[in-house]
Amino acid sequence: MRHVTNLPHAVKEEEYVRIPVSGGIHLAARIWRPVSSDTEPVPAVLEYIPYRRRDLTSVRDSVHHPYIAGHGYACVRVDLRGTGDSEGVLRDEYLEVEQTDAEDVLAWLAEQPWCDGSTGMMGISWGAFAALQVAARRPPSLKAIVISSFTDDRYADDMHYMGGCLLSDNLAEAGTMFAYGTCPPDPALVGERWRAMWLERLENTRPWVLEWLRHQRRDAYWRHASVCEDYTAVQVPVLASSGWADGYSNAVTRLLEHLDVPRKGLVGPWSHKYPHLGEPGPAIGYLQEVVRWWDHWLKGADNGVMDGPMLRAWMQESVPPSTSYEERPGRWVGEPSWPSPHVTPVVHPLGRHRIGTPGERGEGMAREEELTVQSPLSVGQFAGKWASYNAPPDLPYDQREEDGGSLVFDTEPLTERVEILGAPTVELELSVSEPVAMVAARLSDVAPDGRATRVTYGLLNLTRAGGDEPEPLVPGRRYRATVQLNGVAQAFPAGHRIRLSLSTSYWPLAWPPPRPVLTTVYVPASTLTLPVRPTTEPDGVAGAPFGEPEGAEPIRTSRLAAPEQRWEVSRDLIGYRSALEIVKDGGTVRFEDIGLDARRRAYERYESVADDFTSARGESEWTMEFTRGDWSVRTVTRTVLRCTGDEFAVHATLDGYEGGDRVFSRTWNERLPRDLV
Repeated sequence: MRHVTNLPHAVKEEEYVRIPVSGGIHLAARIWRPVSSDTEPVPAVLEYIPYRRRDLTSVRDSVHHPYIAGHGYACVRVDLRGTGDSEGVLRDEYLEVEQTDAEDVLAWLAEQPWCDGSTGMMGISWGAFAALQVAARRPPSLKAIVISSFTDDRYADDMHYMGGCLLSDNLAEAGTMFAYGTCPPDPALVGERWRAMWLERLENTRPWVLEWLRHQRRDAYWRHASVCEDYTAVQVPVLASSGWADGYSNAVTRLLEHLDVPRKGLVGPWSHKYPHLGEPGPAIGYLQEVVRWWDHWLKGADNGVMDGPMLRAWMQESVPPSTSYEERPGRWVGEPSWPSPHVTPVVHPLGRHRIGTPGERGEGMAREEELTVQSPLSVGQFAGKWASYNAPPDLPYDQREEDGGSLVFDTEPLTERVEILGAPTVELELSVSEPVAMVAARLSDVAPDGRATRVTYGLLNLTRAGGDEPEPLVPGRRYRATVQLNGVAQAFPAGHRIRLSLSTSYWPLAWPPPRPVLTTVYVPASTLTLPVRPTTEPDGVAGAPFGEPEGAEPIRTSRLAAPEQRWEVSRDLIGYRSALEIVKDGGTVRFEDIGLDARRRAYERYESVADDFTSARGESEWTMEFTRGDWSVRTVTRTVLRCTGDEFAVHATLDGYEGGDRVFSRTWNERLPRDLV
């Protein structure tokens, strides 16, 4: 990244501003704005997240907020209620109070003498959720948003449930917020109130996984703040981006299809990162694109920002399987609208372990056959994370071992290159042996030497195949079910094969059904549909569409203790215990500008015994520690999720330490019924 020090406007920073919201609460903000805004007001841009602007996001914030401010904007980074140095308690994600607080903040910003009355919102992940959700509420000052790595559907396309299957990230992300929501404010800013504020958080926090497990089907809890419930509510221009390696690769195209406002979409090869920090690369000059967006929609500049394709996507080339890539080879392609007139759904019938050609009805396709699969719990250990963070390496590995426990269909070696852009779908005619069953469908690129690189995948809890209201399956009855795979742009070279793999479990990415399931798939009544973009179609973008990544100079930090990253799969062939262990330890970092040392360590473990589906167990443990001089505070959170055939069991602990003394401790032991999951 190129660090830019000579910006159009000199910038001033206000490190700690208290913004009043409802209930007598004040939220903590950091503001960067042009010096000239004292006399020449500018639009304000809000980023609104719970991840501690004072320290844990301060390096990232220092790269992009001063950069945007230096182009003539007041950039405002606010900690949500109950996080960082903001007052109150954070009780769950995307609650009504969170959104009304954001509306209060936007109203406050619009009234400031240095603001011209226009505002925007931007963010990645939670910040993008917040911007989209608040946009649907239509606060009067909000004129445009910029969002990355988000969803418009909190139930069907978030880290909780996928196709009605319970994701292990439901536990992992609950563990993350259990940790972040119980950290103390900084006494250097809030003074002696810090201890009372911290204890209020500790006393009033519950593990969010308990609430998330109470809602195992699409209900009012998930419909709240899901913009897909009413796309017409969004009435401001939207610049939306994500990455093919991210868990949030689908919402960009859904917004392009369903919104009726000026909108642009961008999807690169990235994991859960801003595009200017994109990994795998290539990263792009995203902040330049953001400034152009704001210049047009907040300042009225006639800069052509809406020219060119509606969607720009990175068409990925074939690569060998790896858990991490520095760069994904490929090229940018552009589409004038979405759905694209250049993408054609091509239906392939499935035969006996083969993917037929469109319209094929020859030998091996005309006669109905029954193919069966009952996957071992080991299928899924090389699946990677639901949403890749690229640290530790967390992309799916070679699928051949996974395919050994799956029902596999291959094309013949391709005689010419095939490119797809969009979401493949699998239409299955099937029957099952149990009342609760799932299907995991994986699409892979198989090289001539046999190595299989997963391209995309999808999950479906078959009890949800008929809609939002699940019903137990009748063993032996034939059903029709459609599994939608995640959207992707991928090229398959000539000589390679396209492979579809079906499994009846996908642990630990998704929680397994209560019991092993024998699934029968009927062919050729079952099909694979690929969204084919003809290789003869022009790319639709002119030259290199993006500049080099750039941003402001980051603040200075020092590393006091080395980080540790680990991703280990193990199998005990005596006790038949299999496990995945993940360590993400950032070491200890000193933030030189505030003299604070901070440490974050996350540990996850997912295990099972043989093919006992009720032995599945997940664990998430976090340590958060902050030290300055003789002030030292540490929180340790731990959540364990187990199951029986009928229940989930949650055991969680929260401990707070001041110095060497434990000053708070609480334990939860709760059981929740399984709702056809």
